[in-house]
Amino acid sequence: MQIVDPEPIRFLDDEGNLAPSATASEYAAELEHLGEAELREWYRDMVATRAFDTECTHLQRQGQLALWVPSVGQEGCQVGLAHALEPQDHVFPAYREHLVARVRGVSFIDVAKQFRGLTHGGWDVTDPANGNFHLYTLVLGAQTQHATGHALGQLLDAKRRAGTTTMDAGEPGTETGEATMVFYGDGTSSQGDANEAMVFAASYQTPEVFVVQNNRWAISVPVERQSRTPLYRRGLGFGLRSVQIDGNDPLAAYAVGRRFLREARTGGGPGYIEALTYRIGAHTTADDPTRYREDDELAAWQRRDPIARLEGYLRSLGTTDDFFEEVRATADVEAKQVRDQILTAPKPTADSMFAHVYAEPHPRIEEQSAWLERYESSFEEGAAE
Repeated sequence: MQIVDPEPIRFLDDEGNLAPSATASEYAAELEHLGEAELREWYRDMVATRAFDTECTHLQRQGQLALWVPSVGQEGCQVGLAHALEPQDHVFPAYREHLVARVRGVSFIDVAKQFRGLTHGGWDVTDPANGNFHLYTLVLGAQTQHATGHALGQLLDAKRRAGTTTMDAGEPGTETGEATMVFYGDGTSSQGDANEAMVFAASYQTPEVFVVQNNRWAISVPVERQSRTPLYRRGLGFGLRSVQIDGNDPLAAYAVGRRFLREARTGGGPGYIEALTYRIGAHTTADDPTRYREDDELAAWQRRDPIARLEGYLRSLGTTDDFFEEVRATADVEAKQVRDQILTAPKPTADSMFAHVYAEPHPRIEEQSAWLERYESSFEEGAAE
């Protein structure tokens, strides 16, 4: 029997007109409190991120960054989900969630430093200013298990507060008041880690939301070769609430993300969001997408640009040219500031690699740090002789 998939959840059409899909009706209430001011802030986040993204691509081509991972075309999904999060929630990204990093408080310069080799990890995840945004993960799928482990911790903490520590698989969910969101791509959905994480998440009903940004290409492999069914069905197979959204529609990402996160915090268990989007640029700056995809496909998705789509909607609400011109000019200035800062940023000291391995002092780390200090000192003594 052939299964007919529902239409992806969507509120805005490709031109930015309000045109909800039939599947969007149950999520419409999540948007009622949004006004033009909030959407303008979203637009500012999107334009600033793209300007930063473009600047970093140029820097890599000039030999100033070792690698860059573009997110052009995926800003709509990211901005909606980032603003759906509450301050107490935690985020486990892959490596192209630059906009989510910005919204959570991580500076663009800290993101860029990682790709210039000026930092042992990226940013201090214990710093409240960084919004519980964890480090980028270039080991495909590893962040899914990190996220599920963290969500299990959130669940255990909530159980202890309630006076119980039982962890029976399949038991009703526990209200935690906080949730974990993890991002990965369609390629990672084929990794064992991602599937194992869903097993544990479903078994123990963790307060977690899995977000698959289906940008159609796992480097050079099309998603159709990885899965003969829509990816959201994989979540259903593990027993997760699972939906498919138009990932270039910020309103859809926000509405569904807000609902799923709230259900996760209140004991409803994990959810799974497949966001249909497109990677406009290369997988990384080490990739040449012209070798494996057609120009017509790229052009079709460029016409569905999420920034242009939100701009169209804002214009329908009365936003004028002055705002858009100011946003673009400000984004350009911010991107150039990152360029200036990254080119003059100091190299890290060797002992900085030990600073944030554990939340508290650890004897093994202290031992390794002391060994490194002795090792480096030995060169200085030899030079003196």
